[in-house]
Parts: sequence; structure tokens; C-alpha cells
Amino acid sequence: MADYILARKSRNIASTMVHVFLNLLLGIGSVLITVLSGSPVLGLILVLVSKWRVFAVRARFLVLNLKSNLVDIIVGVSIVLLTYLAGPSFLPVDFILMLIYCTWLLFIKPLSSENATLIQSLFAVFLGISAATIMTANLDAIVITLLAFLIGYAASRHVLSQTSDKEFTLTTLVCGLVFAEIAWLCHSWNIIYTFGSTGVRIPQLAVILTIFVFIYNSARQSMIKYRDDFRFKHILGPFIFGAALIAIIVLLFSNPIFNI
Repeated sequence: MADYILARKSRNIASTMVHVFLNLLLGIGSVLITVLSGSPVLGLILVLVSKWRVFAVRARFLVLNLKSNLVDIIVGVSIVLLTYLAGPSFLPVDFILMLIYCTWLLFIKPLSSENATLIQSLFAVFLGISAATIMTANLDAIVITLLAFLIGYAASRHVLSQTSDKEFTLTTLVCGLVFAEIAWLCHSWNIIYTFGSTGVRIPQLAVILTIFVFIYNSARQSMIKYRDDFRFKHILGPFIFGAALIAIIVLLFSNPIFNI
């Protein structure tokens, strides 16, 4: 029995080490191959291949699998696209993206608590909207509008799927529409915050929508907690904080020097 337990522990340790190695390989490799090839194609293929279990199901389960894994796919695809958009040479931003993706794969993605799903959604919104905004800066507004809808829908669904309420289709669609509307309004005045020669570029829209998700989740939790006794005062704190933060960003950090 002791030998069996020892062998089982050894297999578990070996399995964990392989799992960590493969995740590090994906996190570093997807960025590295994108920079070296000067194209996002190989990096995107690597991300999609890592999700082979999503596609290795019967056709009737494929859509449900895709919906359940949208947040993870958005994060992976965004990392590759942000790497590509930073340019074909190595910059500090590439190493930052490697670190972010490895952290996501090893520490954030495996979590399943309600707070963890919120953090995962915030990651997806910030990275996804950042990539979408920079990528579609010179394209028609309909492109960023559709991408924002998809990201908002995925983030909302990811949070709500962990609750006991299983009728959340309408709520996720409304969240997606709010994302799309805000993205459409901001498209004609895209503000990108740059940080010297690091290659780091943060769209104002990504910051605003990330804050919106935080307020949205705070309101949802308060509505669940107080139910029939819900009052606006229950979300007044997060609402004022978020609104004030967005107002400061829009009014004080919208200098046209950042306008793309």
C-alpha cells in the first residue's frame, strides 16, 4: 500500500510538472513565435491547438464548448495580436505579455470561485478590447462594434454561468450591446496611452470597459444579496467610484496627442 501511494504521488508530481511545462511553453512560445515570424498566424494556431478539447466533441456540443471557453480564447488570441501589433522586433512589451499569459495559464485560469471568474472576465475585457481597438483603429466602426459585443457577451456569460441563476441569456446580450454601443461611440476618438519605447499601448476604451465590468458585477451582486429589498444606495459606492474614475480618465487624460 505504501508503495502504491508513493507511486501515485510520483505520478501526480510528474503530471503537474508536465502541465506547468506545457503551459509555460504555450505562454512563452505563442509570443516568441509571433515576434520571430512577424505574423500572428502561427501564434494563433498554437493558441487554438492548445484548445483542441473544445473542438474534439460532437457537433451539437461544439457551440456550448465555444461559449464556455470564450474568455480563455479571447485572452490567448489577444496576447498574440497585441504581440504582433507591437512590431516584429523584441520590445519590453513582449516580455510583459509573456508574463501575463503565463500567469493567466498557471494561476488565474484554473480558479473557479465567483471572485476568480470576475478577475478572469476583467482580464478578457482589458486584453480583448485593447487588441480589438488597436487592430481596428483604421477600419470601419462596425468591426470594433461587433468585437466589443462578443467580448462583452463572453465576459458577462463567464461571470453569470457560475451563479445559480441559469436564465442569463438576456442579461449577457444586454451587456454585449452596452459594450458595442460604448465602442461605437468611442471609435471616432480612439485614445491610446503609450509608454515611451517599451511598446506598451493601452487604449482608453479598454480601461473604461474594464471599469464598467467591475461596476456591473457589483450591481449584480447587490441585487442578488438584497433581492426584493434592493435600493440604489446599495450600489452607490461602486457606482460613484467607477463613474468618477471614468470621468477623470475622459476629461483629464484625453489629450489629442494620444489620438490615433
